[in-house]
Amino acid sequence: MTALAPYFAPAVSTGITAIAGVGTATTSTSYTQSELLELLGVEDPKIRSLFMNSAIERRHLTLPPPDAAGGRTAESQGDLLEKHKRVAVEMGCEALEACLKSVGATLADLRHLCCVTSTGFLTPGLSALIIRELGIDPHCSRADIVGMGCNAGLNALGVVSGWSAAHPGELGVVLCSEACSAAYALDGTMRTAVVNSLFGDGAAALAVVAGDGSVPGPRVLGFESLIITDAVDAMRYDWDSDGGRFSFFLDPQIPYVVGAHAELVVDRLLSGAGLRRSDIAHWLVHSGGKKVIDAIVINLGLTRHDVRHTTGVLRDYGNLSSGSFLFSYERLAEEGVARPGDYGVMMTMGPGSTIETALIQW
Repeated sequence: MTALAPYFAPAVSTGITAIAGVGTATTSTSYTQSELLELLGVEDPKIRSLFMNSAIERRHLTLPPPDAAGGRTAESQGDLLEKHKRVAVEMGCEALEACLKSVGATLADLRHLCCVTSTGFLTPGLSALIIRELGIDPHCSRADIVGMGCNAGLNALGVVSGWSAAHPGELGVVLCSEACSAAYALDGTMRTAVVNSLFGDGAAALAVVAGDGSVPGPRVLGFESLIITDAVDAMRYDWDSDGGRFSFFLDPQIPYVVGAHAELVVDRLLSGAGLRRSDIAHWLVHSGGKKVIDAIVINLGLTRHDVRHTTGVLRDYGNLSSGSFLFSYERLAEEGVARPGDYGVMMTMGPGSTIETALIQW
């Protein structure tokens, strides 16, 4: 173990799993919503309104190269898969290294890597590709969570928290890398316009360690999940036979479905610890979209200040899928307002339809 990470060492587990650090990354090129409308040649007033009323100012995207006329031509599914592999690995490596730097660790300290992605399919998985790319010890334990969507970052945190509890003092990392540009279909329909107006490319990594409680970060106290089976088709990937590619679908009712069920899962999470919503000082909610955030605020009785990082991430990056809530956590950590004893709730939403939550305490 490196001397730069004194708490990554053999320890007697007290059952305390803690978040040690975080790192994020995006692709290099970003666009405003108005720039995208012009680049994509969108003239339909309804689609233009969708872009301009999204509460998003800028997103990082990897668009197809211009054609002879200067327009952007839809890519084949094969090209999209290749783009996913390249972009997800590049961003994932950058986010992982930033995360390790935030805790004074090196690649040699890493013992478990759990990678999350839903914007493409890879075999071998993203974890294997990143281990090869960065020269990580090939004995590093790994796992891949694929296709669970925007909620999957918390599913991965549950996996890594369990691994960490069984390996006290060893460093585990959750890595979400979503090349959302690789899930775009440029066909001019309102269905794909909803997706194209919302998502951006980004990766985020979270370092997790279990041990004697000396890690200077919030402890992970518990998780609670809810799958809304009546809305299982409300967010989905379908094969478009005419287009020869996958096409993502978001039901317009999703914000209301998620909002209507938010209280049930959050109150269940808090009741297990004898807490009420008023006891929560910090809310780290997935930046799913303006209407989704509004629905969560209304149904949970939150303030705009409570979701300032959620809305800030949406404004600056769009919906980053599974890693969105970690971008918010990074902003909260940089803000430096969390105090010992403060409780926080992490909340993600995605296909299923699913709401995932975690309770943390500084």
